[in-house]
Amino acid sequence: MKKLTFAALLLLILLIPGCLNYTQVTTIRTDGSGEMFIHYWTYWTSEEDTVIFNKLGIFNPDSIRSEFSSIHNEITNVEVYRDFSDSTIHAKVELTFNSIDSLNQSRAFKGANFSIVDGPEKTKIFSQFIAPFATGFGLNTEKFKLRYIYYLPGDIIKHNANSLSNNKLTWEYNLSEIGLGKQISATYIPFRLKQTPTWIYILALIVIIVVVIFLFKKK
Repeated sequence: MKKLTFAALLLLILLIPGCLNYTQVTTIRTDGSGEMFIHYWTYWTSEEDTVIFNKLGIFNPDSIRSEFSSIHNEITNVEVYRDFSDSTIHAKVELTFNSIDSLNQSRAFKGANFSIVDGPEKTKIFSQFIAPFATGFGLNTEKFKLRYIYYLPGDIIKHNANSLSNNKLTWEYNLSEIGLGKQISATYIPFRLKQTPTWIYILALIVIIVVVIFLFKKK
């Protein structure tokens, strides 16, 4: 049997009465490296759910590490816990990466096609593809909530996000809105790389002048 993708495994949760919430928060630095935080949760309504979750493995720390790992990123934290106050089960993943497109090498992001490419007039274009989900079986697609939050390293000049605040973009969908897939994208003018402050050069010049004057006086 062909191994199911991580997204397909998440979708199978909807066969259990309840809902699924998925949030992905990504910060990208000017050099293309960054970090990502993922949090997904659903309701745990009966012990029968335990059998299903164990088979799927999406709430198993070792399985999660395996799905998100690649030679190009580092998993810094995986946490799975149950909240008995509202009968929910949660999984949290934190990872760092050297470049956003390296995330395409992990099984969990198969088909996501993360990329940042050069655009016109010294801009950068970020994009990620949200793959379509096979629906059916009477699934309530309104109960599948997805949220993607990105902090991009520049001034945003064009995007298709639901909301924008400074350099923070947020995309939110339910399953039916994904349809045949969604391409989220944004064009931005990169922030300048950190440069040595001018005052350091001025201070260094003053020090050199003082030393030179001292040496001439000494002679």
